[in-house]
Amino acid sequence: MPRLKVGGIELFYEVHGPADADVVVLSNGVLMSTASWAFQKRALSARYRLLLYDCRGQWQSDHPAGPYTMAQHADDLAGLLDGLGIERAHIGGISYGGELSLAFALRYPERTRSLIVADAVSHVEPQLRIVVQGWIEAARTGDAAAFFAVTVPWNFSARFIREHPDLLREARARYEQLDCPAFVRLCQCFLAFDVSAELGQIRVPTCVIVGEEDILKGRAYAEYIAGHVPGAELHVIPGAGHATCWERPQVFNSVVLGFLAKQG
Repeated sequence: MPRLKVGGIELFYEVHGPADADVVVLSNGVLMSTASWAFQKRALSARYRLLLYDCRGQWQSDHPAGPYTMAQHADDLAGLLDGLGIERAHIGGISYGGELSLAFALRYPERTRSLIVADAVSHVEPQLRIVVQGWIEAARTGDAAAFFAVTVPWNFSARFIREHPDLLREARARYEQLDCPAFVRLCQCFLAFDVSAELGQIRVPTCVIVGEEDILKGRAYAEYIAGHVPGAELHVIPGAGHATCWERPQVFNSVVLGFLAKQG
């Protein structure tokens, strides 16, 4: 499996699609891996060079001791692009990956062709802070079943949970392999994230996506980002919870491809 040394650690990555096409980067949510983009791989790589990767602390990349910062994640991504010979890219991600993408666009505007921010925030309100602190405490127990039970209701809509027990069983099995201390470090990084005052500095075309039924990082967060990034688009995906790329993949892909097509 391809890994590249960046900033003293190794990052796992995958590249799909035509070698001469524009590059699209997708950064993972905090509990995701590159495999979590299964519904996007074929659709996006048919037209674009798709770069997927695990950030530090996630799955097949290194899990160094913390603390982590979003600026550090942005520098890691810049180093990965350097190592792959990519000067500029369309930068996107969901949830934690969306926040990472905001950090990258602010830190490396010259390398950001456009920005895709799905189910993400630019700061953390008190209710969300309490939820994530609860996740941290559950992860610290090392009890995979309890950790799964605490996180899953926030990540998916009620209908998705009811209609897709097979996908949830697969997700539950992956919790047994989760590096809980690394997850805690990622969550602590998230809780320190606040770029709301800097959103006006983003000057690239921006697509903001949110699930209509996202109860974790809901519409108010998306509207705030879209309202403060000049010219940003806002797309609300009907019937989807937090994991829009899983719950409504065809709609998610259509929004992303339509946005990218307008960038030329």
